[in-house]
Amino acid sequence: MKTFYTLLTTILLSVTLAFGASTQAEAASTHTVSSGDTMWKIAVRYQVGVTEIIDANPQLSNPNLIYPGQTLQIPRQNTNSRSMEQQVVSLVNAERAKHGLNPLRENWELARVARFKSEDMSAKNYFSHTSPTYGSPHQMIRDFGIPYRASGENIAAGQTSAQSVFNSWMNSSGHRQNILSPNYTEIGVGYSNGGSYGHYWTQMFISK
Repeated sequence: MKTFYTLLTTILLSVTLAFGASTQAEAASTHTVSSGDTMWKIAVRYQVGVTEIIDANPQLSNPNLIYPGQTLQIPRQNTNSRSMEQQVVSLVNAERAKHGLNPLRENWELARVARFKSEDMSAKNYFSHTSPTYGSPHQMIRDFGIPYRASGENIAAGQTSAQSVFNSWMNSSGHRQNILSPNYTEIGVGYSNGGSYGHYWTQMFISK
C-alpha cells in the first residue's frame, strides 16, 4: 500500500506545471491570553502559523511561556488574497460535484504551506515544483508537520483571478487530473502577488 501511494504521488505531481499571462499581511489584530492558552491553540483559533505569531511579537523573551492577560499581535492574511484562494477552492469543489466526486475539505495548515510556496516563487523568481528553499512539495508538506498518504501540487503564474487560474488548470490534463482525483480529500490554496509574473498560485492536495 505504501508503494502504491508513493507511485500515485509521483504520477500526479509529474505533470502539474502551468503558466499564465507577495502575499502581504494586513494590520494585525490582538489576542489577550487566557488561562489554558498555548501558542498552538491561538494559532488554530486564528488559522495562522505559530512562527508568524512569534515573529509578530518580538517582545516575548520566551514564546513557550505566555501568561493570562498578555496581549499578542496576530498577523492576518490579506483579505483580498484570502478571498481569491477561497474562490479557487469553491471552483474546484463545484467542478468535482459535476463529476459526482466528494468535495475537498479546505485545510488551513495546507493553505499556509501553499502560500509559502507561492511567496517563495515570487520572491526568488522561479517557477518549479522543486523549491530552492523547501525542496519538493511532498517534502515541504511533510516538513511543515502535515501527515498524508498521498499528495500532489498544481502551480501557475500570471493569472490575475481565481477563475482564470482555474480555467488554465482545467485546460491542462495533468492539473485537471489532480483537481478531479477521487484519491484526494483535502486542499490548500496559496496566492502571492509580485515577482516577474505578477501573480503566483499554488494548489496542494493530500489524502490522509
